Amino acid sequence: MHGSGGNANDMIKHTAKLEAIAVKEKLLLVYPEGYKRYWNECRKFATSLANKEDINEQAFFNAMIDYFNKKYGIDKNKIFAAGFSGGGQMAYKLGLTMPNQVKAIAAIVANMPDSASCDCILAGKALPVLIINGTVDNVNPYNGGEMFVNNSSYGVVRSSEGSLNYWSALAGYSGAPAKANLPDTDPDDHKTIESYTYNLPNKPAVSLLKVIGGKHEYPNDIDVYLYVWNFFKSVQ
Repeated sequence: MHGSGGNANDMIKHTAKLEAIAVKEKLLLVYPEGYKRYWNECRKFATSLANKEDINEQAFFNAMIDYFNKKYGIDKNKIFAAGFSGGGQMAYKLGLTMPNQVKAIAAIVANMPDSASCDCILAGKALPVLIINGTVDNVNPYNGGEMFVNNSSYGVVRSSEGSLNYWSALAGYSGAPAKANLPDTDPDDHKTIESYTYNLPNKPAVSLLKVIGGKHEYPNDIDVYLYVWNFFKSVQ
């Protein structure tokens, strides 16, 4: 799902490697578009028309699932949602409000709104969740706080660790997550990636990729959507 102000074509530019293996993986890729380029996520203070007109995103995504099931006979038990920025917020919303329809979510450069800035009714069900955030993101603050889009406040978001902790607590994890360093495949970009993961048998995996020096952008050291798909496959 595209970011705020974006469209489907914006997303397709970043999924070439995933598209290349889609047939082999029996994967149907869908690029929905938000209402007038925006989603009505769980952000109470978002200024987009999608939010102000309270677009029924759950009805839209349920209708899409039914459409693709009728047209292609998809496996409705393997619906995955991934998004960038505002699309990541939308992925959170699907996980928070439609956990029986989606199997796992991935949110890229997006943190969950805090309780005071959230206008969704939360289902409170554990899901596999992957979060990918940069430490110097000037739009989606890694450490949480007030978020600004086009100079308008969208309320306060949790920190990246706070977003990770929300989902790991739902899954029943405690203690510190397992830490690993991803290979630095592009040393010239002066960024590195640390992963923090909870993953035990019979519990949903919950993982955070901390992009050290990363801004509101895709990291160079991994192909993000191949990584996301491998995460999704691991939880099937």
